[in-house]
Amino acid sequence: MREGMRRHIAEAVVVYKGHSREHWVLKLMAQVVLTASQILWSADMYLAFERLAEGFETALRDYNKKQIAQLNSLINMLLGELNPGDRQKIMTLCTIDVHAKDVVSKLIAQKVGSVQAFGWVSQLRHSWDEEQNHCFIKICNAQFHYSNEYLGNTPRLVITPLTDR
Repeated sequence: MREGMRRHIAEAVVVYKGHSREHWVLKLMAQVVLTASQILWSADMYLAFERLAEGFETALRDYNKKQIAQLNSLINMLLGELNPGDRQKIMTLCTIDVHAKDVVSKLIAQKVGSVQAFGWVSQLRHSWDEEQNHCFIKICNAQFHYSNEYLGNTPRLVITPLTDR
């Protein structure tokens, strides 16, 4: 089972680049979508920090605009016809995406300009390691294998600074 999940997550990260996010979300299982979206968010953030280092002062704000557009797209999907499983998956993804957007907004407000700033490294960051063919979760200086932890396709609490801790 674990090998199968790793394979599905790896494929989801690759397939994402070739499809619209809406199609991608509906095509895949909830656990795969939620995990891969976290990997993709972290990768996008590292790219935004790279752009900041290259002198693009609006890199985080530009990414924040992309996040808002993605959220609006998910909300539009929720307004349409969906089966109950897809509706729950998209609602859960919205909750996670709103939290990610809030993190970026906070980093912008704090004028964070480095990938090594505590405001960023204190976040739970997922990444895919091609060599080890595995997902890793990082926070501060700690790194863990993703061990298929999954809360199910159920409603989530709104993520706040208190629930984040």
